[in-house]
Amino acid sequence: MTAGLYIHIPFCVKKCSYCDFYSKGGNTSVSDRYVDAVIREIKKYKDIQWKTVYFGGGTPSLLTPQQVQRITESADIMENAEITLEANPETVDFEKLKGYREAGVNRLSFGVQTANQQSLVTLGRIHSLQRVTEAFEDAKKAGFVNISGDVMIGLPSYTNKELDDTVELLASLGATHISSYMLKIEEGTPFAVNTPQNLPDEDTMCDFYLHACEKIESMGYRQYEISNFAKAGYESQHNNIYWKLENYVGIGPSAHSCLGGRRFYYPRDLHAFMTDPHTVQDGEVDIDEFIMLSLRLKKGLDLTVLKEKWGKELTALQYKKLQMLCRQGYITLENNTVSLTPKGFLMENAIACEIMI
Repeated sequence: MTAGLYIHIPFCVKKCSYCDFYSKGGNTSVSDRYVDAVIREIKKYKDIQWKTVYFGGGTPSLLTPQQVQRITESADIMENAEITLEANPETVDFEKLKGYREAGVNRLSFGVQTANQQSLVTLGRIHSLQRVTEAFEDAKKAGFVNISGDVMIGLPSYTNKELDDTVELLASLGATHISSYMLKIEEGTPFAVNTPQNLPDEDTMCDFYLHACEKIESMGYRQYEISNFAKAGYESQHNNIYWKLENYVGIGPSAHSCLGGRRFYYPRDLHAFMTDPHTVQDGEVDIDEFIMLSLRLKKGLDLTVLKEKWGKELTALQYKKLQMLCRQGYITLENNTVSLTPKGFLMENAIACEIMI
């Protein structure tokens, strides 16, 4: 069996004000004890060969290159597998990046978010705008070609200029992939307790999303998923596993897995993971999940697969509704495939419901 491997690194120097991912702030390194726990769990999957590996967080760039190498050497990784490591620009330098490359990492994902220094401060990011440029240059010098950058849109007092500046910065630095996310105020985060002023309303946020899609594509990146754009050949292989409901295993507290259509996860408990790890069953993949995830992808939902694999055939009324959505510019309907336009992505849940019922 082949699968994707996700490794969660739940440590940060400082928690960002918007982040609800499971992680612990106040750390400048990752303990070898945690790495030992990760390796112990990976070794439980002796019959799996990993076709992608993704170090996510938290801040995976708090790992040393030696720790990364210990983890990759413990896993049966396919030759030429995509191995991604998320990195905060402030926590890397040339020597560390060179070490990651030598340890097998061949794709980086930098959490840039914005090219506005004041917005970085507002978000609670620890890196500076200058450090973003230095990190990209260090990465290329260390031998990395496949480099992604995150963009967060709809920040306090946001403007199209801030968005344009951020996308242009990433393009000029040689990013091969851009992930663009709308800021969302999540429960339990500092932003939920002290919500910043001058946040865009829902309609304005939608306008920013549409502008982002247009701007990023104008810079030579093709949208292949609701929030992701890539130069030709640089789509995220690992994330495509999630969206296509293929097999993957998540290692670490809060990490989720999907094997043979069965879902399970580790609780959000660092101590439990390190001392008495166990997973919790989380049901099985169903048709609604297949529809939702397929519609996230630009290639869309193949209605032939929906019928042959899941036994669902759309009614005449459903086809009529889809044809109306097509005329309104929310979807395209070609070769029995439903694909959302950028405007349609903003209505993904509603469009999915029209197909689910």
